[in-house]
Amino acid sequence: MITPDVLTAYVRQMMPDAAVTVSDRTGTMDHLKVVVVSTAFAGKNLLDRHRMIYQALDVPMKDGRIHALELTAQTPPED
Repeated sequence: MITPDVLTAYVRQMMPDAAVTVSDRTGTMDHLKVVVVSTAFAGKNLLDRHRMIYQALDVPMKDGRIHALELTAQTPPED
């Protein structure tokens, strides 16, 4: 299980300006809907944006704290 604050900290290590919203999809806190808004996504396509988030969350994905993610990745103007 991972808390929203810990998940946000992982994302902000890679994207310090990120606004992160975390929703638990199943009540177990390992199937999550995550919305990340950051200027780091500017000029990047959807696949690259998702790769950036997966890279930021590599450790909790590998250790099993996160089992599934539904991602939204936007720049501030797209929010």
